[in-house]
Order: sequence, then C-alpha cells, then structure tokens
Amino acid sequence: MKKTTIWIIAIVMGLSFIILLYMQVKYIQAMVQMKKEQFDESVTTALYQASRNLELNETLRYLEKDVNETERRAYKQDSVGTATGTPDGTIQQSHQYSVAGKDGTVYSSFELKTITTKPATMPKAMILKSDKNSISEATKSMQEIIKNRYVYQKALLDEVVYNILYTASDKPLKERVNFKMLDQDLKTELMNNGIDIPYHFTVSAQDGREVYRCPDYSEEGEEYTYTQALFKNDPTNKMGVVKIHFPDMNSYIFSSVRFMIPSISFTIVLLVTFIFTIMVIFRQKRYTEIKNDFINNMTHELKTPISSISLAAQMLNDDSVTKSPAIMKHLGGVINDESKRLRFLVEKVLQMSMFDKKKAIFKKKELDLNELVETVSKTFTLRVGHTGGHITTDLKATEPKIYVDEMHFTNVIFNILDNAVKYCDPDRGIELVITTWNDKDNLFLSIKDNGIGIKKENLKKIFEKFYRVHTGNVHDVKGFGLGLAYVKKIVELHKGEIHVESKEGVGTTFTIILPIIKK
Repeated sequence: MKKTTIWIIAIVMGLSFIILLYMQVKYIQAMVQMKKEQFDESVTTALYQASRNLELNETLRYLEKDVNETERRAYKQDSVGTATGTPDGTIQQSHQYSVAGKDGTVYSSFELKTITTKPATMPKAMILKSDKNSISEATKSMQEIIKNRYVYQKALLDEVVYNILYTASDKPLKERVNFKMLDQDLKTELMNNGIDIPYHFTVSAQDGREVYRCPDYSEEGEEYTYTQALFKNDPTNKMGVVKIHFPDMNSYIFSSVRFMIPSISFTIVLLVTFIFTIMVIFRQKRYTEIKNDFINNMTHELKTPISSISLAAQMLNDDSVTKSPAIMKHLGGVINDESKRLRFLVEKVLQMSMFDKKKAIFKKKELDLNELVETVSKTFTLRVGHTGGHITTDLKATEPKIYVDEMHFTNVIFNILDNAVKYCDPDRGIELVITTWNDKDNLFLSIKDNGIGIKKENLKKIFEKFYRVHTGNVHDVKGFGLGLAYVKKIVELHKGEIHVESKEGVGTTFTIILPIIKK
C-alpha cells in the first residue's frame, strides 16, 4: 500500500474518531447544563414554598392566639334576655351580643329575638299561622346571625393583620423563625421537587449577620449557594435571608450522564488503538525500507570481494596465464585480503546480532585514552592525507585512564574517523581534530570534522541500525548502516554517553563521555 494512501486513511479515520468524541463530549455538556438548570429551578421553587410556609405558619399562630384572646374578651349581654308576655299567650325573648377589641372598640353588636307560644291554649288554625310566622322569623334571624358572624370573623382577621403588621415585625428574626420547622419544610419541599440529597443552610439578617446555622454545617459546595428572602413584604431591615448549598450537588448532576462514561472510554481506547496501529504500520514500512536498503548495500559490499576472489581463482586456473612467483604471490595476496574483507563484513553483522541478544563478552583492561588516540590517528594519517587534508590531536586530558575493551573501543574511534573520511566534502581537504579533556568525574573525547554535515531531522536517527543518510545515490558510500549503531552500543555498554552536533555544509562533532578511573 502506498504511503499516500495510508496517510489519507489515517487522516479520515482520525478525524472520524475525533468528531465522534467531540459530539459525545458536547452531548454530555448539554445534558449536564440541562440537569443543572432543572436543579436550580427545583431548589428555587422549594425555597420559595418553604419561605411562604414560614409566613403562613406565623400568620396561623397569630390567628389562633388572637381568636382565643378575642373570644375570651367577647361578652354576652343579657344572656337570659327579657321575656315579654302577650295577651294571646306568646312569649317574646330578646338576646343582645357584642364583640370588642383589646382597646375596647366594639367591632359588632347584634340582637337575637325568639317568640314562643303555648300550643295547648291556641286553636288549631292559630297554631298553624303561628308556626308559619315562627319559621319566617327564624329564617330572618338565621340570616342575621350569619351576617353578624361574618362581621365578627372579619373583625377578628383585621385585628390579626394589625397585630402582625405592628407586633410580629418588631420581634427579632430568631424569635419569628422556628428553625426546626424551617428545616423540615426545606426537606419536604426539596423532596417534592425531586431533590433528595444532603444540604446545609443558614439564616441571616438582612445586614449579613448570621442568626442560625444547621448543626452539621460544612463549607463543601459553598460555591453554589442558593438564597431566598424571608418575610419579603416586611420592611427591608426586618427581612431575613436563608442560604442553602449542597455538598453532593456535582455528583447528583453528573449521575445523569454516568452511562455515557463507558461510551467515551471505549471511543478513546479505539482512538488510541488506531493511532498506535498507524504508528506500527509506518514503523513496519520504514523497517521494510531499511531492510531493503540494507540488503542492497550488503549485496554491493559482498559482490566486490567475491568478484576479486573469483577473478583471482580464474587466473590461477587459466593455463594461458604465466604462473610466475610474483603473479602467484599477488593473486594469493588478493585472495587473502578479500577473504579478510568478507570475514570483516560478516563479523560486523554478527556482532550487532550478539549485542541485541546481550551475548557479547568484553575483555576490559585499563587503557590510556591519549595513547589510544595517538595510535589510531597515526593509522588514519595516510588516508586523510590522500584527500588533501590532515588530522590534528589536542590531548588535554590530565587523567586519561579508562577501563574498556581495547578492540571494541578502538573500533569505536575507527568507525567515527572512517565516517568522517567517507562523508568529507570533495571540494576541500578534510580537517580532523581529535581532542581529549577532563572534568571532575568524566573523561571526554571529541572528534570534529569539516565534512558535508548532517541535517537536523536526521541527527536523531543516525544511531539506529541500518539507517543511512540519503545523499541522492544510496550506494555512493558503501556500508550497512551499522557503524554508528555499533559505536553507540559499545559506548553505552561501557557506561558512557555519546552526543553529536552537526551543521549541514559546515561539519560534525562527536563527543564521547566516559567515567574516569580514580586513584
């Protein structure tokens, strides 16, 4: 599959997952917002009803109190009344009633008259007529009683209202509010509105002075506080304020969207899995390209010595070629050198395989880094001279002792110098500078060249196995891409570090840091 196709599929699938996740998050936000608005409305309604119940209870208390007191003050005048006899034997009785307030004001007064006769002394027709008159008179009396009762009750209510206006509002807030009853009202009204979670409340005066606080009060959840005025029709300075908050409000609101959490979790898992899969695909594709590059390079590397050996063997078998001692020696030398070269190439690959399997065995010993650098630099002097350049050493290390495997660490320096020669600028002579120095705990080795340099995006990859910086033609410089991977592995196995700095067209500097042997 082409890389472009993979990228298109990855982008489309990635966008699909992200949009799906975004829609789920927005849906949850909308549900939470709706639940919060419903919660606010329910709490506001409950608080309003609880405050109204508080005022109604206060009115009821005053009504009961005033009715009891007023009825005790009400007196019945002429309770027996006057009985007046008539010539026809009827008896007329009159009763006078009055209702007065605390200050002696008479709110209402009425008179109730009754007429009785002696049935035995009255003729039958007279009795019937008398009964009709009595019924009519009784009806009028009943209407009068109801009317006067209305006046009486209205007077009572008026007095209660006056007492509430001029007496109740003068009392302190803590005497007007039954806090236990207010707590019960709040709980009942909240449950009626579908809210059954713990709450804490306080009652304060209008000036902010706290009058009451519930026994189990805590400040958790105070950032969402709901308030309601108490006795809001009283003068402003006589009003109260009830404040309520819910420690578990967030849990209550988010409980409605808990069923969405598994959905979001699965979407995130799928998104992460998809990203990981795409990364694996690209990595495998890159490894495939590296493998193919390695096989091509290895084929070219192995073909040269094989061809040389084959040619020498043909000359030995060719009877037309004179087999002089000089020619025989030359052909033998070619076969021997090319065989060594083949063995070296194979060993290079096998060594990296051994390091990967952690089967490498080092023969460490104490060495002088300055002396080792001098030896290797002399070996490279001839190669560097052929490019028209030269190699310089600046050995400033005062404690150059290191504990390393001599063969492998020598190969480390050889590989770095070999790369410097391979990737030199053909238009100018190569300049190599090898420097050593110390700090308190470490020994530093720096190898600087003035070659073609390495691009910034390639610096992080040059220590990877089989990776080679492309320069247009893959095979313009021979190699497997194992040299720097080998260098890094050896340095790390010797408990050291390696760093690289490079600028394209200017040159590259490798710095190796090793622990010194302290006396």
